[in-house]
Amino acid sequence: MNENLFASFMTPTILGLPVIILIIMFPTILFPSPKRLINNRMITIQQWLIKLILKQMMTIHSTKGRTWSLMLITLILFIGTTNLLGLLPHSFTPTTQLSLNLGMAIPLWAGAVLLGFRYKAKSSLAHFLPQGTPVPLIPMLVVIETISLFIQPMALAVRLTANITAGHLLMHLIGGATSVLFSISPPAALTTFIILLLLTMLEFAVALIQAYVFTLLVSLYLHDNT
Repeated sequence: MNENLFASFMTPTILGLPVIILIIMFPTILFPSPKRLINNRMITIQQWLIKLILKQMMTIHSTKGRTWSLMLITLILFIGTTNLLGLLPHSFTPTTQLSLNLGMAIPLWAGAVLLGFRYKAKSSLAHFLPQGTPVPLIPMLVVIETISLFIQPMALAVRLTANITAGHLLMHLIGGATSVLFSISPPAALTTFIILLLLTMLEFAVALIQAYVFTLLVSLYLHDNT
């Protein structure tokens, strides 16, 4: 219990050098490219899931929006696998770092917005001023809509960071309480252990849901601008 509560969120280092790049690249090993005429069951399931996700997200998009298919499927696979790998003991979750999440959210949001100004300039500018707005409210509404536009990437990053960090902290606290209670009250320790198992299953679902939500919101921003 003397361990720092936030120690698991510190970037790991080897000989003083950060290994965050190696950790980020590790999920690519889990998705090998098929090299055989007949794929094995694992690759077949992976391809089926990828096609299912793509079909669901790309249905609403135009031809220009569908050019982002590879980027969006890579995004959801990366976030989902890093979230799941972070649930392993003594592991590090890159998506608990706000800087990494901002690094994903800002370029994707900016790319979608720039596409909107390039291909749908009138429609994009119309979002800053709803039709029928009273003249005295025009300056205030333009400022509010501008702020809401620039808050979108921050909301994307903070949502992912907060959900993953909160789940890890809660698991850490309940796990520490369980280890202490084993020597004090075994029945209470068993109860907290069951709660920890249920929370772990919930975190597996949250890891996948947050990856889907992040990618879906990026997809919706893209749809609004194409």
